[in-house]
Amino acid sequence: MRPAIAALSLPDAPLPADAPREAAQSQSGNQEQSPSPQQGQKQKPAQGAPSSDSSLSLGDLGFTPAQTQSNAKLQARLNKRTHMLKVHQTLGLITLAPMAATVFVASGAKQKYSHIPGVPLKQPSTEGVDLHAALGSLTAVMYGATAYFAIAAPKIAGTKPKGAIRLHRDLVWIHGPGMILTPILGGMALNQENQGQKVHGIAKAHGAVAGVTLAAYAAAIVSVSWPIHWKFWEHE
Repeated sequence: MRPAIAALSLPDAPLPADAPREAAQSQSGNQEQSPSPQQGQKQKPAQGAPSSDSSLSLGDLGFTPAQTQSNAKLQARLNKRTHMLKVHQTLGLITLAPMAATVFVASGAKQKYSHIPGVPLKQPSTEGVDLHAALGSLTAVMYGATAYFAIAAPKIAGTKPKGAIRLHRDLVWIHGPGMILTPILGGMALNQENQGQKVHGIAKAHGAVAGVTLAAYAAAIVSVSWPIHWKFWEHE
């Protein structure tokens, strides 16, 4: 029986002269193709970090969803108010024409008298009185329609008039009563003229009240129509 032959550890076969170079190149190529875990972590952006091209949202600024939702009822009130105030402004400009014409033709509806003793009064012509009364009536109707659209416009809570708007509203306390007193005094003056009397008493203020009314009404239009800002009427 033959003795067991011990397994011999034979040396590896010798490599060619350029084999170590090729092996080194293949090893370095494998390292370039498979990036290390650290390199992959550097390239991947951290989760939760905002990107450079992202924009802030209303939530980022502290607004709640309820605050960012549009209020349909409030928007409807604003639209209605804007429309009615535009009509108010248009009618106001149109009303200025018959108002000025009424004052202009007023001379044809006045008595003509002389300071010379014995010279009788000259009564106004019927045509002049009718024209003055017709223009005055048209002015009153147009003025009432203009005021209606301003009064009936929906009000927005928390808003206060300032500057020219405040002046525009304050002038109502002048031309508003004037529009009431002017036709009343005019009717009193006409009644005295028809009786052959000289206009006297408070009826003599008919022309002066009409002039002040026209001036205040024109100033109210100018205050909101011209690009003028009066800081004098603004109060903090």
